[in-house]
Amino acid sequence: MKTKTLLALVLMLAVVTLGRAATETWMTDLDAARARAAKEGKNLLIEFTGSAWCPPCKALHAEVLTTPQFAAFSRNLVLVALDYPPLSERTPEKIAANPKLAALMKLKEKYGAPGFPTMLLYTASGDELARIVGYEAGSGPARYLAQLQKR
Repeated sequence: MKTKTLLALVLMLAVVTLGRAATETWMTDLDAARARAAKEGKNLLIEFTGSAWCPPCKALHAEVLTTPQFAAFSRNLVLVALDYPPLSERTPEKIAANPKLAALMKLKEKYGAPGFPTMLLYTASGDELARIVGYEAGSGPARYLAQLQKR
């Protein structure tokens, strides 16, 4: 009985660790992520998201970004998530009063991210390889990752 309990605990710990590893690998500072990608010679995957309020962003996270397929795909990438507040929090007054939000909004404009989610794949030297705007719930990882791999 003790062996089965120990095995169950080890398996549960492994699942939790894998899930945690997938979420801990995302950076939030684009400049630092670009520097890391250049230093390590890896491609850069940038996610423009509204994780707290955007239904397609939530679906993308649940159906793709937390899967073993995505973990395998992203193993040699530097990941960065740029998380935006809802539209009501992005008024001109609030942007002017919040330097971090202003910087985020400039990145959205610079990279031409029209909405959420937008996923961009870049080489370490800054060439765009792929761009996906939006996510259709139920699409799943195979279809989504195939779009990112088109070059």
